Amino acid sequence: MMFRQILALTGLPHAAFGLACLMGVLAPAQAGQGTAVVPQRTIYPGEELHANLVREVVVTNPNLRAGYAEVTDDVLGKITTRTLLPGRTIPVGALRDAWAVERGKTVRLVFTGGGLTITAAGTPLQNGVIGDFIPVRNIESGVVISGTVMDDGSVRVATK
Repeated sequence: MMFRQILALTGLPHAAFGLACLMGVLAPAQAGQGTAVVPQRTIYPGEELHANLVREVVVTNPNLRAGYAEVTDDVLGKITTRTLLPGRTIPVGALRDAWAVERGKTVRLVFTGGGLTITAAGTPLQNGVIGDFIPVRNIESGVVISGTVMDDGSVRVATK
């Protein structure tokens, strides 16, 4: 009722008002909201996100809580840590990077110091992404050492 009274007072014909809404002239709140990434289907924990599983939508709810993925490129290649439902925003906290090293799988240990490089085989004692500082057991000696996960899947041994 109030809407019609406003239209009558402004003298704006219904057709022109409808056209203005379609063109986005009278919807600045929607234009300023941005986008959100939503799943196309139910995605279960441990699944890697690919382009065919998600899509970007325009955010129309001004009361939507922050902390969701806004751009598809931000979620591609990430692993889900909980179930994601179709059409719902994807919380950034529900995603993690793919493991660069996995617990129990053999990795290359690299120690560099004083112009000397020593390599050995090791077994990570926990999963890790690039940059994580994790414990690794040297396969030959059984000694547990710590190191940083590198982008090539090796672990650079820390010096004291």
